[in-house]
Amino acid sequence: MCPSSTSIAFIGTGVMGRSMAGHLLRAGHALHVYNRTKEKAADLLAAGAQWHDSAGRAAAAADVVITVVGYPADVEATYLSDHGVVAQARPGSVLIDMTTSSPSLARRIAAAASARGSAALDAPVSGGDIGAKEARLVIMVGGDEAAFARVQPLFALMGKNIIRHGAAGAGQHCKLANQVAIASGMMAWVEALTYARAAGLDPARVLESIGGGAASSWAMVNLGPRALRGDFAPGFYVKHFLKDMRLALESAAELKLDLPGLAAAKKLYDRVAAQGWEDLGTQALYRLYTES
Repeated sequence: MCPSSTSIAFIGTGVMGRSMAGHLLRAGHALHVYNRTKEKAADLLAAGAQWHDSAGRAAAAADVVITVVGYPADVEATYLSDHGVVAQARPGSVLIDMTTSSPSLARRIAAAASARGSAALDAPVSGGDIGAKEARLVIMVGGDEAAFARVQPLFALMGKNIIRHGAAGAGQHCKLANQVAIASGMMAWVEALTYARAAGLDPARVLESIGGGAASSWAMVNLGPRALRGDFAPGFYVKHFLKDMRLALESAAELKLDLPGLAAAKKLYDRVAAQGWEDLGTQALYRLYTES
């Protein structure tokens, strides 16, 4: 996929989206952007991206459309409204939703896109703000295999671990499995450091010890130090993690699964949100244990 001849519409230039879009722009692709708050696209516009007043208009100008928005309702409106991405996209284009969303919605979007001569992929990501900045996101893909092969060079500009898991919706199922693992993992390191603190140990030194052993995890190593510094700025918002856990619990119910670890984490993060901290990063769970 040649940068000089492949234009990209990027819709959603928030904490992660702006870094992801920046990698594509620096690779030489013509970039068309839309975001509900134009100011969040300012750096991209200054670097040469072109602004559009709606997601549909951005899509109409591009060969590939990438979206990173907030909630399934936002995804549905962006793609399936009368003047949205599916209605406005060029025939033959590839539409890539990188939001964590509903597997069933991903299948609906893929069917609607196919009916209009486009292909749609669901390709949610993991890695947070750091992974987005460093172009080493994990990208989990569902959808048409030929479309996946076509846009693989674009994925490679944003991530390192890129796997197609099957038909439309499979990427979303993989991402929900990822969030199930993270949910219990967040409780694990927060409770470990809370225990260490109560026992009179220095949590930072404990983190040095257990962060290099069998108990270690990405969240412990990357978010633990932030929490201990009192840095609760979002790499990934509490409100978005709550959305992901709700989606995972709904999907688990459809699959007739009981996931008690996920359910416990959801209840704790409901308490975090009730404190007014839903716009903080997920490491704010540590604050719940130490301040409440």
